[in-house]
Amino acid sequence: MAKSLILLEGHRSIGPLYVEAAQRRGLNPITMSTDPTQHGYLAAEGIETVQVDTNDLDAIKSVYSRLKLTHAIAGITGFSGLDESVYVTVGKLCRHFGLPGPDPASIEQCHDKFVQRQLLAQAGVAMPYYRMATNATEVESAAVEIGLPVVIKPVVGSGSSGVQICRTVDEVAEHTRHLLGGRHIWQSPPRILVEEFAQGQYFTADLMGGRVVGIGTGDFGPPPHFVYREYSFPAPLTDEEHARIIDISLSCLRALGLGWGPTNIEFRWTKRGPVVIEVNPRLAGTPDPQLIHLAYGIDLVDEHIKLVIGEECDLRARHSRTASARFLVPDRDGMLEKIEGASRAAAIPGVAEVKMYIHPNTPIVRKGDYRDLMGHVIGASPSRDQTAALLQQAADLISWNITPFPLFQNT
Repeated sequence: MAKSLILLEGHRSIGPLYVEAAQRRGLNPITMSTDPTQHGYLAAEGIETVQVDTNDLDAIKSVYSRLKLTHAIAGITGFSGLDESVYVTVGKLCRHFGLPGPDPASIEQCHDKFVQRQLLAQAGVAMPYYRMATNATEVESAAVEIGLPVVIKPVVGSGSSGVQICRTVDEVAEHTRHLLGGRHIWQSPPRILVEEFAQGQYFTADLMGGRVVGIGTGDFGPPPHFVYREYSFPAPLTDEEHARIIDISLSCLRALGLGWGPTNIEFRWTKRGPVVIEVNPRLAGTPDPQLIHLAYGIDLVDEHIKLVIGEECDLRARHSRTASARFLVPDRDGMLEKIEGASRAAAIPGVAEVKMYIHPNTPIVRKGDYRDLMGHVIGASPSRDQTAALLQQAADLISWNITPFPLFQNT
């Protein structure tokens, strides 16, 4: 009987990668989800699912115990939603059933960005100046104290949801009203981080266990939001710059009690050098795993699964190439009438993947976070310039038409 891998919840971009990697290893993936239908790839691939409230730890334990009677379970892992609580649950389940997994206490304190900041500060890790606030008066006071511009974000969350740069007192007040006025969904009592805007190039380090596997760089669309536009691995760094990011990354692991499994750390290289924007105690979503696979020949998803089932991972680079991703981002709200050219773009030599997240006749309402992305193009080649050229060529072949929503006037 094939052993089974339990996947708690799903993920739009990397969920299918875990399913495929598990099946390549001869494992039977089983997804536990509050609503399995929200993860379309599960039905499309005929993946076994179990409906259970993934916010109810006892309910999951009960389902797991029943599954053990009929399945040989090799391990448990899962995917974080916007509040990232599911991965904490994964750690608790692994501890309870004696399976390899992350330390739930370390994951939980890391997901709370204020606690994370405090622990990193105690360890002397360079970060933007920050304050925590719970109401509009405290937010405005913190912004004045830190100095504009500031970045305002929820203490708990992911995908840049609710994150915005504010350059004036009016913008601070407006975004605070947005967060506290009912439009932002809070999973817990509202707490807001007010941070210095760290100006400088964005870098990301992806780690497995206690080792930095790759360092990439990325660019965002226009402010005030942080919507990704492009990602590349490896980042163009000198040996000294590379060593500094590795050193700070390992300091973050020690400060936060991490070190088992995947970690993703975001930086900005400022006048003070590299400062830590955020430590994510999980594997980054698309396109990091694909780009690292193309750039170094290391499959982070597969290596993570090895750890989950109690095997040793192999993080040796197989080759060295430059891999980049370009996101397709709408420039307006409206109805997506058509999007075409993907197959022509995919046929370009060096293009590894062209993927669309949405289809024609879909309403586009930009939210200023990861949900704005319509798709991506990924390419790789032996050189940075060649990869940039083929990515541009592919992106130029893809076109779309968005018809603005009609304006309704009250009479």
